[in-house]
Amino acid sequence: MEPVTLIMVVIALVLGLVVGSVLGTRSGKAKGSAGGADASLAEAEAEKVRTAAKAEVDAIKQAAEIDGKEAARKRKSALDDELKQRRQELGKREEAIAQKERDVAKQKQEAERRLGDLDKKEKSVDGKIKQADASVEKAEAAQVEARKKLEAIAGLSEADARKKLEDEVRGQALQSAAVEIKRIEDEAAKEATARAKTIVATAIQRFASEFVHERTVAVIPLPSDDLKGRLIGREGRNVRALEAATGIDLIIDDTAESITISCFNPVRREIARIAISALVADGRIHPTRIEEVVRKAEKEVDKVCKEAGEQAVFDLGLHRVHPELVRHLGRLKFRQSYAQNVLLHSIEVGYLSGLIAAELDFNVKIARRAGLLHDIGKAVDHEQEGSHGEVGAQLARKHGESPKVCQAIAAHHGDDTGPKPAALLDHIVAAANSLSAARPGARREQLASYIKRLEDLEAICKRFTGVERAYALQAGREIRVMVMNDQVDDAQAIVMSKEIARSIETEATYPGQVRVVVVRETRASDYAR
Repeated sequence: MEPVTLIMVVIALVLGLVVGSVLGTRSGKAKGSAGGADASLAEAEAEKVRTAAKAEVDAIKQAAEIDGKEAARKRKSALDDELKQRRQELGKREEAIAQKERDVAKQKQEAERRLGDLDKKEKSVDGKIKQADASVEKAEAAQVEARKKLEAIAGLSEADARKKLEDEVRGQALQSAAVEIKRIEDEAAKEATARAKTIVATAIQRFASEFVHERTVAVIPLPSDDLKGRLIGREGRNVRALEAATGIDLIIDDTAESITISCFNPVRREIARIAISALVADGRIHPTRIEEVVRKAEKEVDKVCKEAGEQAVFDLGLHRVHPELVRHLGRLKFRQSYAQNVLLHSIEVGYLSGLIAAELDFNVKIARRAGLLHDIGKAVDHEQEGSHGEVGAQLARKHGESPKVCQAIAAHHGDDTGPKPAALLDHIVAAANSLSAARPGARREQLASYIKRLEDLEAICKRFTGVERAYALQAGREIRVMVMNDQVDDAQAIVMSKEIARSIETEATYPGQVRVVVVRETRASDYAR
């Protein structure tokens, strides 16, 4: 039963119950009031009401049944429409699936066809590979046979022929390399030789300095030998006081009217020389007086160092040099390197660096500054570890010098003890240092080390095949190498000069540059009878 019908039935039942209750109540009241006289009349009325209610309920049931059927009909119609629509959609999906199945079948057929084509091609390629392998085997066999015939005809084995070919190719390559090297050198010489000569010659010609020789051992003259005893003092107390106050060794021997001061530190040696000269002139020699005179001599030497440093800075036109660096520069006045005064050498390098920088359009002031300070480390190198280039760079960096100047100081030698020259300023200072040190009369080396260096240079040259003789000329600045003309041709001579120069660079120690000249000559002689 539909929900509407059920509701209508419930309403009818409720209505019937209400009517019955009302009628019952009325019947009770009638019985009470009339004493039961009209009981039958009330029951008849109740029966009429019940009959009317029943008829009304039946009518409601009929109406409910009609409404339920109409709703059921409408719902069935809606369900039929929905079912029809779903059947249409299902038909469309089945059609699409069928189309996809047809497409898949076509693709499968195409793939099977391509697979068959690939199988055919693979078989064809396998056949060609087999044919190629057979052809290669035949070619190799033919090549072996031809090689045997060629070896028999030429009278050379394969290894001998290869070696001969390699020798010919190597000779041609060496000859081509020598020609190319010669061409490059000629082109470079045209562009650089004139400019380099102008720069170096101009710098050298614009500067000249006198050579000052100061010995490392100071000798003090005495008015008479009687003063030797007074300098020694009672039980040697004066000598001990002098040596303790100055840090030198006082040598008093049989040399007439003179004594010798020996000390590694040149500043201490100068202090001792001034103090002893003052004591000899004064005549009062005792430990207390010695201490007073030594303190006074130290002040004088400090003053001299300061004045010498200030004068060097003034001569080169520099400004804002730290006072401590100025004092260390002045101490270089008492330092010699190969009998060359280090302060004068530093001044020379400063001038030369400025001149070279001017020719190269570089900053002249900074070049002079780096040149003057390049050996500043020699004033303190006995107090600190490391090469004088590294010590000098640290000292300059500590007192506010620019990184470029510090780098030039550290790299001015360009050897294994410090960094290699990299910037233009480094090369300028290194070149000026070499010019000042290598000029004639600037330094005097010991004979033994000089001869040893020349022998080492000649020994390096004699190691090469085909060298007959080797001579070191111009104090080791040039090497003449005489080669055998039947073993070394012109192209090999050019290459040999390069190889000898590289060997000297890596094995030998030398200042400046060494020119290597390889000489190959052919001599023809006969006799007139």
